[in-house]
Amino acid sequence: MVEWNPMEIRETMGKKQKYIFVTGGVLSGVGKGITAASIGAVLRAKGAAISIQKCDPYLNVDAGLLNPVEHGECFVTKDGAETDLDLGHYERFLDLELTQKSATLSGRLLSELIADERAGKFGGKTVQLVPHLTQAIQRAIFEAGKESDIHIVEIGGTVGDYEGLSFVEAIREFAQRVGREKCFFIHVVYVPFLGTSKEFKTKPAQNALGDLRGFGIVPDSVVVRTDLPAPDSVAAKISLFGGIPEENVLMLPNADTVYRVPLTIAESGLHSALTAFSGFENSPDLTGWQRLVDAQSSIPETTVTVGLVAKYIDNEDTYLSVTEALKAAAWEEGVGLDVKWINAETASDEEFKTVDALLVPGGFGERGVEGKIKAAEYAFTHDVPYLGICLGLQVAVVAAARRAGMVDAHSGEFSDTKSNVVYLMNGQEGKESTGGTLRLGNYPAELEENTLAAALYGSQKIVERHRHRYEVNQKFAQEIKEGGLAISGTSPDGKLVEFIEAPKKTYYIATQAHPEFRSRPNRPHPLFKGLIKAALKTLDVS
Repeated sequence: MVEWNPMEIRETMGKKQKYIFVTGGVLSGVGKGITAASIGAVLRAKGAAISIQKCDPYLNVDAGLLNPVEHGECFVTKDGAETDLDLGHYERFLDLELTQKSATLSGRLLSELIADERAGKFGGKTVQLVPHLTQAIQRAIFEAGKESDIHIVEIGGTVGDYEGLSFVEAIREFAQRVGREKCFFIHVVYVPFLGTSKEFKTKPAQNALGDLRGFGIVPDSVVVRTDLPAPDSVAAKISLFGGIPEENVLMLPNADTVYRVPLTIAESGLHSALTAFSGFENSPDLTGWQRLVDAQSSIPETTVTVGLVAKYIDNEDTYLSVTEALKAAAWEEGVGLDVKWINAETASDEEFKTVDALLVPGGFGERGVEGKIKAAEYAFTHDVPYLGICLGLQVAVVAAARRAGMVDAHSGEFSDTKSNVVYLMNGQEGKESTGGTLRLGNYPAELEENTLAAALYGSQKIVERHRHRYEVNQKFAQEIKEGGLAISGTSPDGKLVEFIEAPKKTYYIATQAHPEFRSRPNRPHPLFKGLIKAALKTLDVS
């Protein structure tokens, strides 16, 4: 990093390699991630090799310790990086498995710079945000995109935020170094609608464009987000005051589904601009996206209700990949989906009776754990289709051990009894509150022959993504079996429990992994698909 020569990017960059930068103005959460992912989906459908990256100005090293209530889910890449939820959008839209190169936080870069300075690698020079941090950002961008035709970079936050200034300066310098013709800047702004005067107000968007120009960047395109469809005059005004051709102003009102956005882009003037910039002139094949949108737009004859037993119910983004995986499975089966949020702290049998299936997702901390154990027990005793994810597997094991007579059975994460059927992984002592120390990323598993798990996957050797610290204690395997569960999948060496199931139940299965991270809108994960199918069978019986 320290000795990086910026001219290296000119020398090693392929002739076709180009960069798209997506920034945001007016307010955060305006839809930059969906915009970036959708642009990538369109270009990929045109045949371009796409890579994508989120640059976040937070001073955190990664997203592992961020509050999920405030920031939404922590998405994990295949190589174990704990990242922002936007990487989940990227993977679902692009059908790629990303790596830690796709997630760059200011805190990590700063920590590396400080480590270099402490090691004497700067030779006594003064270490500054410019040029040292900005060059570190540029190297991260270059390294993340060097294998693709087009590299898409989303800059987190809002242009003008103090912590984001180094990133905006970095991409301005980057364009200067690689050549402005190789960079395409898209600014996503929000235009509010005032109900009292019945008009759209473009002044905040105009100011946001002015802020970006003030940092030396004139965008090639503007994406205008609105809550309601806006008249053409809004685009004309943004074009006039922003100095952008009107055909490069894309009006993007709230859609019935985010998966419609690639289709909207492909039909807009932005697509023409992207075609001219990228050099990929063929029409994108978006038939899969159209089928997906059609499936979501159809009115199903049957709807299944899945009870999601969770403790973070104030922000649905906390379980975004879980709900997206459920939706994908329901779309493929041609049924409607009603996700009923059940507060794990107050969960009761009366609530469990109102659903067709139960799902207990992953989580950390003691709050609500007894409600999750209660859900696993209810699903077992009443033969309600059940899917447990991570902690959802652990509470199912605790419930099974209690059924077998171990009344004090619990997890070492929440209790210190002699019957901790879930215990701390070897080597994890003392790390319980630290980041980046869990079992993270893709790990292989081997499934037992003639099990529900093997039947669902259609294979006995699989790979799933993980994010957890505690494991099932196999010294209690007999008690778990007496409680009605079978260990149906383990790590290849047999030491770690990866899957459990109840052989005598309609659909009762849990995994230590997070399968929701590998589900795709056009290719639902088999565990979620199996849950929806089982719920449908329950409806048929009733």
